[in-house]
Amino acid sequence: METATAPSDSSTPPSSAPWDVVVVGGALSGGATAFLLKRRNPKLKILIIERSSKMTRRVGEATVEISSYFLTRVLGLTEHLHEKQLAKQGLRYWFKNSETKTLEDCSETGPAFNSRLGSFQVDRSVLDEKVLANAVASGVQLLRPARVKDITLVEGGVQTITWDDEDGRTGVERAKWVVDASGVNAMLARKNGWYRVNHEHPIAACWSRWSGVKNMDSPELAQKFPKWARRTKAFRYTATNHITGLGWWAWVIPLKGGDVSVGVVFDQRITDLPEGPVLGERLREMLNTNPVAAEILADAKWQKEDIHFRRNLAYRSTTFAGKGFALVGDAAAFMDPFYSPGMDWISYTTSATAALIDGCLRGKPAAVHLERHNQRFRSSYEGWFNGIYKDKYFYMADQELMTLAFKLDLNLYYLGVVTQPYKHGHSALERPAFASKESKLPGRFIRLYNARFAKMARDRLRRGVWGKTNAHHHTMLSFFLDRWLPLRVTGLFCEYLWLELREGWRTWFRAPAPFAELPPHATRTQPRKVAAPAKQPANTVA
Repeated sequence: METATAPSDSSTPPSSAPWDVVVVGGALSGGATAFLLKRRNPKLKILIIERSSKMTRRVGEATVEISSYFLTRVLGLTEHLHEKQLAKQGLRYWFKNSETKTLEDCSETGPAFNSRLGSFQVDRSVLDEKVLANAVASGVQLLRPARVKDITLVEGGVQTITWDDEDGRTGVERAKWVVDASGVNAMLARKNGWYRVNHEHPIAACWSRWSGVKNMDSPELAQKFPKWARRTKAFRYTATNHITGLGWWAWVIPLKGGDVSVGVVFDQRITDLPEGPVLGERLREMLNTNPVAAEILADAKWQKEDIHFRRNLAYRSTTFAGKGFALVGDAAAFMDPFYSPGMDWISYTTSATAALIDGCLRGKPAAVHLERHNQRFRSSYEGWFNGIYKDKYFYMADQELMTLAFKLDLNLYYLGVVTQPYKHGHSALERPAFASKESKLPGRFIRLYNARFAKMARDRLRRGVWGKTNAHHHTMLSFFLDRWLPLRVTGLFCEYLWLELREGWRTWFRAPAPFAELPPHATRTQPRKVAAPAKQPANTVA
């Protein structure tokens, strides 16, 4: 057991806290927060309490542009990412309808060329260990393996953290600040009544790691589907490939060493996993309804010891920080894995929390900074969810609607969010997406058209024309930062206006079609569920 050097005595409380900061959880969120705090003030006494003796794999394996900036230019992990992880080649989408019989028939949207800005596919167990090791190398103390049993908060006073381990040892740590980086356990939010399930977004997920997944860039598939192989100049295999169906999408993410992460996320109001006794086979059955997945998973096997299921993924804390505590990463909130925002959220919460705690320890007025911190992250979560995710599962598998949304989403993400750290440096990550003045306007526009596309999709379902372009339509595009970005956004806005004039007028003065009025559709995996499922804890696992 790795034991911290500071005293831990449950019987005799010290008069003052021996630690400046105790971080609960040593994965990416906790390790990064401790590392950034130590960089800001090397004299700080920081302890990380990590429950595992060895990090295990977890979801959240794809980075996008903000998290890649954070990992490389802030945490200094460029060498590690190129040596131990895979370079990612953007996002790619595969659509199907009743006309699609083979992989080549499916409509495709994705990069024409390899990515202009770097991003990565990461094995989180490897990445988390590296970040934790760097934090320890910087002078942070580590207590491992040890399970935190309780956290007692005293606003503006000494925070108390009680722990035990597998050998029956117990201890109490005291600190001026405690950082909750416990992930989906969300210890502080659950204990203090701040935890809120997002019932507007009742998504669930099932996932595993697979072996034997076909390489999309292989000679085998190129010989079998020659026109398909020549369609793009970019690598398909190392992209995050999204397999889609009505009310659901799946990720296919390759990892260094040959394993592939495959998982499905679905809106429980629209669909569910097929029935059956074996979870992995239920996952395979749902995926096989799309010819792309059926092709690349034909000889693949899911790992029986690594199969997971969770309902009600979306949640948030109503409080993000107070006098003496802060929540980071998944301990603060989780929205949706679509577009891989998890590590972006980690980038913002850890950067802002390190700045907040360092400022308070240096004597800056805590009340003002805490109020601003909480307001920013509440606004960020609401802007992110309402803009990107609310009701998106109605249209994300409709090729025409999703392709236009994808182009708008990514260009506005670049314009309002990605540009900021490149213009202003690391400090831009202390102002979360859709809460800073630079990203609020793009966020409002995203919210506008996302709601309109969802309404149009429900109307298409009602009229029986949903997914009409899901076969034999191919859109190849690329995203990058340059002076023409505002002009591209303007052009896409005109494309959106044309869609409104051509079709959107049908729903201008009509309420969204109720679930009960939506007819069965050939692309549904399971019959639609009219009502949202009963409330369940966010970490319910089958």
